[in-house]
Amino acid sequence: MTFAPTLVCVHAHPDDEALFTAGITSHYADLGYRVVLITCTNGQLGFDDQGRPGSDPLHDVEFTRATRAGELQRAAIVAGFSRVVTLGYDDSGMNGWAQNDRPNAFMNADVNAVARTLAAIMDEEHASVAVTYDENGFYGHPDHIMANVVTRAAIELATSPKRLYYPVAPKGVLEAFVAGARAKGVFLPAWILDAGHTVSDNTVSTTMDVRDFAKRKHQAIVTHASQVDNADLVTMDEELFTLLFGIEYYQRAWSRDVTSGDETDLFGGL
Repeated sequence: MTFAPTLVCVHAHPDDEALFTAGITSHYADLGYRVVLITCTNGQLGFDDQGRPGSDPLHDVEFTRATRAGELQRAAIVAGFSRVVTLGYDDSGMNGWAQNDRPNAFMNADVNAVARTLAAIMDEEHASVAVTYDENGFYGHPDHIMANVVTRAAIELATSPKRLYYPVAPKGVLEAFVAGARAKGVFLPAWILDAGHTVSDNTVSTTMDVRDFAKRKHQAIVTHASQVDNADLVTMDEELFTLLFGIEYYQRAWSRDVTSGDETDLFGGL
């Protein structure tokens, strides 16, 4: 039996799939590839209907959880996903939040248990390429770091994956975007300001030109309307948006075999 080439993206929260990888998922979906999303948390510590973050004592957890679930399903369609799996762990919050200590917080999950679930999905889907964050979780969020840990563990258990990639933002690109955004008075969320500003161009193995999908990526981010800290990203001018979101950069973190041909294609050479 022949299976369509399959990409699995492991993300921490609803909206991460729009912010970090919607370019490649749109690209590969349009090519007829199967694109699968695994979202590890329900994102209940995002912003509620009053704009209150999860750290606010008055924050409405139930509203936020339900809202983000709906946003995720709609945004996933925009971004080209064929299947969406939600693991249902609680958002752990930022480092130092009281929610870090809760037993159902994703950062406290049983690594082996989550890894077995991820590996089973990868093999069921015959996924040859997987994507998640680097060891710093792109910007240090505990749930992003845990996504890296469990995905790396899953890769060891699964038989189908051939490659694992991390989305990265090279130092020069990130600094140019931040400078341009600040010059235009654009509010920048933590995932940009706290991102690793030391990622060198040498770290990049694969550069994906997804400018043709910038509008689709923009729409996916817009769909997560409850996350008001990203509001300025969807209202800034097209040139600035494309600077950060029109090209996606990836670091090859693992390969089952000697790899070549993936400079502009995560599946190149497979």
